[in-house]
Amino acid sequence: MKTIIEPFRIKSVEQITFTTREQRKQILKEAFYNPFKIKAEDIIIDLLTDSGTSAMSSKQWGRLMEGDESYAGAKSFYRFESAVKDLTGYENIIPTHQGRAAESILFKIFRDKGKITINNTHFDTTRANVTVNHLTAVDLPAHNNSELRFKGNMDCDSLVEKIKEVGSENVALIMITITNNAVGGLPVSMENIKQASSIAKKNNIPFFLDACRFAENAFFIKKYEKGFSERTVKSISQEMFSYADGCTMSAKKDALVNMGGFLALNDSNLAEEARNQLIITEGFPTYGGLNGRDLEAIAQGLNEIVDEDYLTYRIRSIEYVGERMLKIGIPIIQPIGGHAIFIDAQKLLSQIPRDQFPGQSLVCSFFLEGGIRSCEIGSVMFGKYNDELQEFIPAPYEYVRMAIPRRVYTQSHMDYVIEVSEEVYRKSKELGGYKIVKEPKFLRHFTAHFAPI
Repeated sequence: MKTIIEPFRIKSVEQITFTTREQRKQILKEAFYNPFKIKAEDIIIDLLTDSGTSAMSSKQWGRLMEGDESYAGAKSFYRFESAVKDLTGYENIIPTHQGRAAESILFKIFRDKGKITINNTHFDTTRANVTVNHLTAVDLPAHNNSELRFKGNMDCDSLVEKIKEVGSENVALIMITITNNAVGGLPVSMENIKQASSIAKKNNIPFFLDACRFAENAFFIKKYEKGFSERTVKSISQEMFSYADGCTMSAKKDALVNMGGFLALNDSNLAEEARNQLIITEGFPTYGGLNGRDLEAIAQGLNEIVDEDYLTYRIRSIEYVGERMLKIGIPIIQPIGGHAIFIDAQKLLSQIPRDQFPGQSLVCSFFLEGGIRSCEIGSVMFGKYNDELQEFIPAPYEYVRMAIPRRVYTQSHMDYVIEVSEEVYRKSKELGGYKIVKEPKFLRHFTAHFAPI
């Protein structure tokens, strides 16, 4: 059979409220043209993020009832710990309420151990946690010169050069994000992970994975990297983790839950420092800001995410949307990666200068035309104004990410997204830019106010 169907049945549904274009026009204005400020009940299809938006399985819901809510030493923690250890092989498993909490702890314990952190591409919360801990984030993506299918790779030649330039003692840690969210959810090859790990070990620099989409990355390795086609996704995942000293994880992605995460480490001394931070900011080491029922759901989700029938459906369903958008004429990042479609807003809206945020304009257009919420990943998220030079420094790209929640939408929902995309494309040359009228110091895309120009 050529048709790939959802490898699950729907057991519970949530009603969608439909709005008119005129209503959405007013909603956008009241939200200051920022999709993060729109009420969820006013969204028809929500593609803002794939983080924490998954539909849990009946087994996960069943595990919630088994949650042990004891303050210390709950049996739910030990089930969670066992599941994470089985997958990652790391000795010390530290639960947190989500991925950015794990990042916060990690960079706090490394802030006095160097001056920079190196990543294939730091995503927004990672970069923010690096910055607030007085470190400098350095991105070394290899998407311009890597193999077609593994454009998420780190540029290892540049990694060697950067270490020589600054001195290994000034590199707090090296991290690879799998998949590389900022450049299209594109995967990192096993060979690239091994090479970066070898460079880190040679220079005595800790090496970590940002593992929130590890299963999707492992599936791409199985599908496209030589020598892995007969391996299971779980065994490929275990090998990826084996090359690192630890990882951060937002369980809200590839553990199929709505809240949770963890920091995993092999170094017991670092783990002790991390647990000290955990107790101050998150909670006792056997719950770390989570309920026992959350820990149970994560443990079950980590088993379900490596199911290859699910991953086949997951990746193919995203490819389907991307292929249809290409037929319309919408420029997207290719090859199509995991978890999202990334539209090149700069190319589509070439009439809008980059300091007028073409990605934000496109995000607003998708909501106005069809009630679809998406996310700007460009100069709103990563651009900045240089006060010294008195000039705007744009991000390296102007993307709009349409992140597909796991196990939530059917093909008819995606066909609706495609129909709205046709309307947005038809009106794209009529769109104008936006200006920021209010912004916070960090992570401005979450709460900034915009106005049309």
